[in-house]
Amino acid sequence: MTTNLKCLLLDDELPALSYMKVLCEEIPGVEVVKAFNDPVKFLEAIHHLDFNACILDIQMPEHTGLEIAQHLKDKLIIFTTAYKEFAAEAFDLNAVDYIRKPLQKDRFEKAITKAKAILQTQIKTEIKQALWNTDKGKTVLAFNDILYITASENDSRDKFVYLEKGLKTTIKNTSFEQLLSVLPTEKFCRVNKKEIIALKAVVHFTSDEIKTSIQLKNGSVINLVLGEVYRDEFKLKIKA
Repeated sequence: MTTNLKCLLLDDELPALSYMKVLCEEIPGVEVVKAFNDPVKFLEAIHHLDFNACILDIQMPEHTGLEIAQHLKDKLIIFTTAYKEFAAEAFDLNAVDYIRKPLQKDRFEKAITKAKAILQTQIKTEIKQALWNTDKGKTVLAFNDILYITASENDSRDKFVYLEKGLKTTIKNTSFEQLLSVLPTEKFCRVNKKEIIALKAVVHFTSDEIKTSIQLKNGSVINLVLGEVYRDEFKLKIKA
């Protein structure tokens, strides 16, 4: 399994930012999600963007790259700077690498290679299943087997889970918030107040409807309402 390095770039100097973007675009497996030259706008946007890595300048007005990094828990970070005195602080923040300016292509590619290697290690060790309290007792369900989750009409605390191969189970006494805290965020999305879909089951969607590949025993296919509150998050994830 391979996953792109999905990068946010931040540098208050536009020439440096543009060059950094060019370098990234020349490396296979690297995707520039968005580039910023303003740390304030960067902080405002990060909660709405799908990314796993950041390349940050350190010396910037209003917020330094070191301060920005405090808001990027669990993200891979590469620092760039013209000043060598920040190296110790950068590595205290578990940075992947620390690159001196002006950026050199070979040195930049070396840092990206390190980040990609770390990402692949994280993917290999990713949790792939969870133990749930179901109507059949304690049951281990693999995330890859889950296609769709919906609230029970009789008791909203219970959730019907549709699985691969036409199987179905019920997770007892749990909330959607609890489910989403366990499910891989890049693979699942809540689409309205009563339903969660595995993105791999999505066949087609419009602004208010989702057609899925999930077929019921009677031959009908499950289609979902895409709620306005959840629309932006769904579209962001489905395009990732």
